[in-house]
Amino acid sequence: MYYSNKIETLKDIFDSKKLEVAEGRLIVDGSVYPIVDDVIILLESSRYPDTLKKRMQITAGKTNRMPLEFAEDIQFTFGEEWQRFPKILPEHEQEFLQYFNLIDLSGLADSRVCDLGCGIGRWSYFLKDKCRELVLVDFSESIFVARRNLKDAKNSLFFMGDLRRLPFRDNFSDILFCLGVLHHLPTNSLDEIRTLKKYAPVLLVYLYYALDNKPIHFHILLFITTALRKAVARIRNPILRSSFTWVATILIYLPLIWLGKLSHPFGLSQFIPLYDAYNKKSIARINQDVYDRFFTRIEQRFSKKQILALRDSFNEVTVSDKLPYWHFVCKK
Repeated sequence: MYYSNKIETLKDIFDSKKLEVAEGRLIVDGSVYPIVDDVIILLESSRYPDTLKKRMQITAGKTNRMPLEFAEDIQFTFGEEWQRFPKILPEHEQEFLQYFNLIDLSGLADSRVCDLGCGIGRWSYFLKDKCRELVLVDFSESIFVARRNLKDAKNSLFFMGDLRRLPFRDNFSDILFCLGVLHHLPTNSLDEIRTLKKYAPVLLVYLYYALDNKPIHFHILLFITTALRKAVARIRNPILRSSFTWVATILIYLPLIWLGKLSHPFGLSQFIPLYDAYNKKSIARINQDVYDRFFTRIEQRFSKKQILALRDSFNEVTVSDKLPYWHFVCKK
């Protein structure tokens, strides 16, 4: 069993005096959590995605109504997205370095790092040899993709859980990062960051920016694409989703990127939406981001000023002035 040699680590994470790993389950002080394909399931059964129910051969029946703060459609979308785009791509490494430019990677050797909302584990993949332990958490089926992508990372633990209801002790992690996740929740992202500080002394977070460093035509384009996103996010048919993703890639993203390349020699590329973020990305990477952007119903955006207001809860908040906007570090 994968976790048989990780008992002490699990005891520490859960702050448990009595913990047992049995066949297909983890027992923590009397609470039982299923283990499926090396993923520990922390979700309540009413919040299992349908695909997990099939894995566990759970017969569909009457379930309790989902609370408003749990967005089943977001869980579905990210589960579908990361099963559709499961590969770690070459450009992910450069993106990893961009996100972690505020973190001293050389100082993580003895640290436990938590990847909250890990998706396919594309950032943990580049951390696995830099830290002592990795704790990966996601509430969608993507956690099983992450397990496959990190199959050789013996220092990793995998949990399917809701980041708002983790049964972990305070400060269970030395560093917690949550990149591109909180702005898709049905609750205020900044409030969630204030809550997450109990789990680690250092938080690295990425939230969509409010285009507060961009000219007016960026805001106009965002207004149009937001209206389109709210309409197409309701689509669940995989063929229609795939078709729309390719149409948007070809008719929206690629033309703007090419326009940016043409205007770059004249020093005008900074005024072209999408160019800075995507000019060196592969079609596969752009396609994945299009899917992510248009099929996610909830999208919150924040200005740098709003993020710096987190200083009411942290001793230090540092916002990077580099792409992607805005990623920042909060320290207790």
